[in-house]
Formats: sequence, structure tokens, C-alpha cells
Amino acid sequence: MYKIIGADGREYGPATAGQLRQWIAEGRANAQTPTLAPGAPEWKPLGALPEFAGHFAPPIPPVIGPLKPGTSTAGQLPKTNSFATAGLIFCILSLTCCCGCPCCGCPFSLLGLVFSLIGLSQINRHPELYEGRGLAIAGLILSGASLVLGFGLAFLNFALHPGNFEWHFKTF
Repeated sequence: MYKIIGADGREYGPATAGQLRQWIAEGRANAQTPTLAPGAPEWKPLGALPEFAGHFAPPIPPVIGPLKPGTSTAGQLPKTNSFATAGLIFCILSLTCCCGCPCCGCPFSLLGLVFSLIGLSQINRHPELYEGRGLAIAGLILSGASLVLGFGLAFLNFALHPGNFEWHFKTF
């Protein structure tokens, strides 16, 4: 005959193994319920007794979610987001190419915008993992400025030299 200590701190029993199984099914006893087995010198959790161990559901693993802001992963410092860095590099390339030929910087400006937006999005979503918000914002601003400058110079070129535009247009 078994004895258990209930959630209210009172001792229940003697009870048979069948009664304990019924109490487990009813939710009146769980794997942590202190139990004194017949002939045992000390109280043990009900789940530690081999005859009842299979009657409990396996423990539910903890839900893994995003880290709270301000915590870092395994003691590591946040890393600079590579998309933000790439966005800034592409916008610098677009500004240097834009000075030689206004249309050459356009692909780099668009890439700079895309990479900077992705980097800023990742930094906002996981601030505990990434840093580099300034790089991403600088990439957005400079890529936008490069696009405006490139289209402005191209428009100015076509406005001042319409013959060049007609010649380029006829070659297509």
C-alpha cells in the first residue's frame, strides 16, 4: 500500500497501485507528488517509481523564441549587420560611378537601397543580434541621393544636348 502527500500538504493512503493510477488519470497526483512506497524508507516523487513512470506525459520542452532586447546570445556581442554594410558600400560605389556617367551609378544605387532596407529590417527585428543602424540609414540616404543626382545629371545632359539623346535613341 502506498501513501502520498497531496497538494494541500495532507497525507493520503494507504492506497493501492490501481487507486494511484486512477488519481494520476484524474489529475489528483502528478510526477512530483511525494510518495511512500510499501517497504521504502523514504518519500520519493511518484514519477521516480518505476511502476508509475510510464503514466506521465513526457515534459513539454520550453518554447524557444526571440531573445528579449538587451540580452546577447551566449555572451556574444551584437554583430554589425552585413546587409547594412553592403548597402553602404553599394551607395558609395554608385556615387563614384555617378560622377563619370550618370546612368552607371543607377544599378549600384538600387542595390544600395535594397541591401540597406534589408539590413535595417533585420536590425529592427533582432536588435539583440545586430547593430549597424547608422550604416543602414546612411546607405538609404546616400543611395537615394545618388539616384536623385544621377537622374538629375542625366536629365540636365539631355536638356543641354538634345542631339546626343536623338543619336543615342536612333542607335537602339
